[in-house]
Amino acid sequence: MEIRTIKGSSSPHRPKWRKIAYGGMQPGFEDNHTDESFLEDMIMNANVVRRNFLRVMLDSVSISEYLCIVALVVLVWTYTLRSTFAEDSLLLLDVSLLGLGFFILLLTAEMLSFNLLLSYLLKISFFITGLYLLSPIYQTLTRSISSDSIWALTAALIILHLFLHDYSGPTVKAPGTVENPTFTSNISLNASIVASLLIASRLPSRLHVFAIVLFSLQVFLFAPLVTYCVRKYSFRLHLFLSFSLMCLTLFFIHSLHRLLFVLFFVILAFVNVVCPYWLIRIQKYKFEINGPWDEAKLCFNITE
Repeated sequence: MEIRTIKGSSSPHRPKWRKIAYGGMQPGFEDNHTDESFLEDMIMNANVVRRNFLRVMLDSVSISEYLCIVALVVLVWTYTLRSTFAEDSLLLLDVSLLGLGFFILLLTAEMLSFNLLLSYLLKISFFITGLYLLSPIYQTLTRSISSDSIWALTAALIILHLFLHDYSGPTVKAPGTVENPTFTSNISLNASIVASLLIASRLPSRLHVFAIVLFSLQVFLFAPLVTYCVRKYSFRLHLFLSFSLMCLTLFFIHSLHRLLFVLFFVILAFVNVVCPYWLIRIQKYKFEINGPWDEAKLCFNITE
């Protein structure tokens, strides 16, 4: 005699329910049926990282460091527009920054050979030559635009640059090669370059334009790489450099305007203290559930 299992029946001959992937049907059970064993493999907050307040504060120093770098660039722009910095002073500053940057890279960068350094010097030489030849064009670029529009557009571009900048720093894959930047990083860099050209177009001489554009591009292009190499080489050296930049920036801003000094000090305190505190506070609301019902993650191990 054949015994048939009826749906919903509590017959002892009823088969045991088991999980079947991709909605497989089991005789004697509804398609959405579950029992007590369904949640046995549930894991809660398995991948949640418990953060330390001091560690988060130290990690946020990189953001403040770059804010200070951009603030120093804006200070140089301001003093140049006020004719405080002469052409010779700007050129001396450019040469000093270039030499200091290469010196830091030689001390901190990994696998930096003589041939690679020579290649960098040749590329920078061509870059500087092209920049000098194009300086007359940059000088007359915005002649028909009012100064108020230039200042407003420059401020908007600098804010956009800071908002989209990749504060984690470039990732070096091999000697002399850096991973391709993201789309937002490209927008951030282009915004800083356009802002530099707008400022340069308001300067009186060709040499002024060349010096200020060279200074701006040196900072916006190479400062993230230099600070990344310093941070990777020694975290203590990175902290020392960051706090030195903060003190130097606050000193120059205070000499320019006291209200700006207070505003910038509040921004640094907000980045280094308030934001890490918020991140630690909202950790308790983090709720993550994992289990066998999660989507499968494919891992490909491709060997050459």
